[in-house]
Amino acid sequence: MRAAFTLIGGKAWTGGTNFLLNLLTLVTRHQPGRITPILFVGADTFAGDYEKFVAIPGIEIVVTPLLDAERQRVSLLKSVVLGRDAALTALFTSHGVDVVFESARFFGWSLGLPAVAWIPDMQHRRLPQFFTSGGWVKRELGFRLQSLGGRRIMVSSNDTRIACEHYYPSTRGRIGVVHFAIEPSAVASPVEARGIAQSYGLPDQFFFMPNQFWRHKNHDRVLDALAILKTRGIQTVIAASGRQNDPRDPTHFPALSKKIEMLGLEDEFRLLGMIPYPHLAQLMLASTAVINASLSEGWSTTVEEAKSLGIPLIVSNLDVHQEQLAETATYFDPLSPESIADAIAGFIPFNIEDRDAMTCAALADAERRIKDFVADFCRFVEGSVRDR
Repeated sequence: MRAAFTLIGGKAWTGGTNFLLNLLTLVTRHQPGRITPILFVGADTFAGDYEKFVAIPGIEIVVTPLLDAERQRVSLLKSVVLGRDAALTALFTSHGVDVVFESARFFGWSLGLPAVAWIPDMQHRRLPQFFTSGGWVKRELGFRLQSLGGRRIMVSSNDTRIACEHYYPSTRGRIGVVHFAIEPSAVASPVEARGIAQSYGLPDQFFFMPNQFWRHKNHDRVLDALAILKTRGIQTVIAASGRQNDPRDPTHFPALSKKIEMLGLEDEFRLLGMIPYPHLAQLMLASTAVINASLSEGWSTTVEEAKSLGIPLIVSNLDVHQEQLAETATYFDPLSPESIADAIAGFIPFNIEDRDAMTCAALADAERRIKDFVADFCRFVEGSVRDR
């Protein structure tokens, strides 16, 4: 089966790019030949934005001006009004495409080919205050077009499925839950991991918060929690990596930086910026625990990465986090700085022997979850073609 994909996310949302890269890598590795991915990219796309995909065995990459940014509005208009962008449909057909995978794009209610739409989360519905009016309408329009366009909808969690069926009742019976899994990074030795942490000037005990600096990631209340811990005389260091920009609110990160200075938390809250991807796993391994304080998730990539390595997790008590981690994590109320502070202060670090055992068990479990993820994805896509 030949499936068409387009790039997801880009520089504004690296999670989308990582999701697609992980998906196609695992599908071609664990089910070679079952689904052949064809990645269509605009001729105006910077080659560096898709160079990692080139290395995936069996992938085909098609560069076309039909997906250029300047043409997207016209293409969407044709897809909505006429039911399809005939030129794109012809392009897909000429490459023998059997099914089209949509995310943040709509190729028409009369595309002429089966289509699967991936909806990552319901953030704009649950946290509308974090969107501009234009951004909210654009996202809502996309979801409604996909739900009314007869697509089978793929989501990453039961939490998102329940919300999707609530907000878009027409999707009931057409949603499939595919829990994505991540292949663990190469496990560094404690000495190697500690060496990376030292290169960032981090102490022996620190918590790691690898999240983009978007408002819903809740760094603001984590700073309040650190201030509370400081007043209690509890010395705590949190290292925070990720892109220091919220495209929906350019004032957000500058405000956080000012708050760090105002609260005198420069030593407690370490800003690492964007770090090399291999350092992510190494800092997780060197950390006391990974923190995710998010107010909304679909199925957190960083949580999944930490889980695959057996890293202790301290996370917000979202339903999706509890679905993803069950009893293996420490939970807190993300709206309460006091609850966040209590969770951090009450966390008892594991010794080296226990951490090693947790990593070994997690690696074995990750292999099982990867196989389930790939099998579930392939079945869902194949079923979308069969049941068309």
